[in-house]
Amino acid sequence: MAVPLLDLKGQYASIKGEIDAAIAGVAESQYFINGPQLKAFQEEAQAFLGASHAIGCASGSDALMLALWALGIGPGDEVITTPFTFFATAGAISRLGATPVFVDIEPGTFNIDPDGIEAAIGPKTVGILPVHLYGVSADMDRIGAIAKKHDLFVVEDAAQSIGATWNGAQTGTMGDAGCFSFFPSKNLGAWGDGGMVTSMNAELASTVSKLAKHGNFPRKYMHQMVGCNSRLDALQAAILRVKLGHLADWCEARRARAATYKALVADRGLADRVTFQEVPDPAVPVYHQCVVRVPSRDDVAAFFKERGVGHAVYYPLCLHLQECYAPLEYAVGSMPVAEQATEEVLALPIYPELTEAQQAEVIDTLAEALG
Repeated sequence: MAVPLLDLKGQYASIKGEIDAAIAGVAESQYFINGPQLKAFQEEAQAFLGASHAIGCASGSDALMLALWALGIGPGDEVITTPFTFFATAGAISRLGATPVFVDIEPGTFNIDPDGIEAAIGPKTVGILPVHLYGVSADMDRIGAIAKKHDLFVVEDAAQSIGATWNGAQTGTMGDAGCFSFFPSKNLGAWGDGGMVTSMNAELASTVSKLAKHGNFPRKYMHQMVGCNSRLDALQAAILRVKLGHLADWCEARRARAATYKALVADRGLADRVTFQEVPDPAVPVYHQCVVRVPSRDDVAAFFKERGVGHAVYYPLCLHLQECYAPLEYAVGSMPVAEQATEEVLALPIYPELTEAQQAEVIDTLAEALG
């Protein structure tokens, strides 16, 4: 049977009445920019995350840029981050004229290795930008301690991890700012682009809010600073409000399906050849992706495609080896753990609507591909 990598149609079918009513409400109000839907979503997101402040914006990429911008980074500054993530993480640093400094990842979690962070700190370092990759929190205890010791800010890229925790704290609430994406495929996905910045710091949150509205404050056409136009519109906010009410259950369903995959891999005798992402004890994951390491990954991916089984490679080329970062002069082999991961990782279908029969099909196909 064909198994899609993601089934957004199935998600919509399960909440169609709520979504349709929310959209109709916005249509009746004709209030599309800012307004009550955005205010309500921000307040509900704050409550879900335990954050003091939440500011909706146009995308996860903008969320990263706005958080860094509000912290004042610019030309001459360096920000430490991971080379194994979506481009927006490092791109936000570069867009502001600062320089990303890449540190290799942990082989088990795929997250930035705290052991490498301190050695990468130099006189131009101003902050650390960890990513909670695939929905598993980075080690925020160690990252926070390093940042405090060296007086650095921490901006969390929580684009893939809404609902995940570290020692009981929600990702996106442990640094100076947290950045979320509501791209449609995310665990909390809009019907278009959308993002959010969270913070426990009222002054920082206020600056983010101003920057996202052309620096407009305290009244219309009055500008304290030069900002940009980065707003989460009312239709997206209304849709996200509906989905936020289901997010805790969806996270639990994803964890259950990851457990099913692990049981199936063990049952098929594949545990010596298929390695799942490691989840440290203090972390509770949300499995935005269920990623495994497999031998001959490209051959396995080709076999999956032939059989109609959804899959993806996140990510096929590390950021430090991207053409646009050639001037930074990172050599092949300089981030060996991350570079090896690009050759071995494969994302399996995972979403709340995935059935046990579909999961069995995925693992049986994997077993056949591995011979």
